[in-house]
Amino acid sequence: MKPAWDQLGAEYADHASILIGDADCTASGKALCEAQGVRGYPTIKYFVDGEAKDYQGGRDFASLKKFTEENLGGGCDVNDAEASCDEREQKYIKKMKGKGAAKIAKEFERLKKMKGDSMKPALKQWLNKRFNINKQLKDLSDDEL
Repeated sequence: MKPAWDQLGAEYADHASILIGDADCTASGKALCEAQGVRGYPTIKYFVDGEAKDYQGGRDFASLKKFTEENLGGGCDVNDAEASCDEREQKYIKKMKGKGAAKIAKEFERLKKMKGDSMKPALKQWLNKRFNINKQLKDLSDDEL
């Protein structure tokens, strides 16, 4: 599993909102692992809005990457939209940038509230992608928008 995890880390190394990390629970990371309730190894945790959750999916690179894209916002980086975002995401970025910082912040809060709602997987994926985009855009200055 370690090679797949390292490959995932390399894939998202420069991403604006996704951080892939690991901790050695038998050495320097022992306190962190205890605080997160890690009891077996390897354990994968992911965080959404500061809340830790247990990952239950496949341990190969393709499964890890698919989960990341579908549940954690995936690969769209607003600072490199042409290279990292699909056509739909690029259109959404352009639309949101035209609305200004106040509207972006309002949309971010609306999407944040919706994240806990039950919905079809495709809609949930698009919600997560928009949330990721708005999270990045709200951190930009008016001059960058």
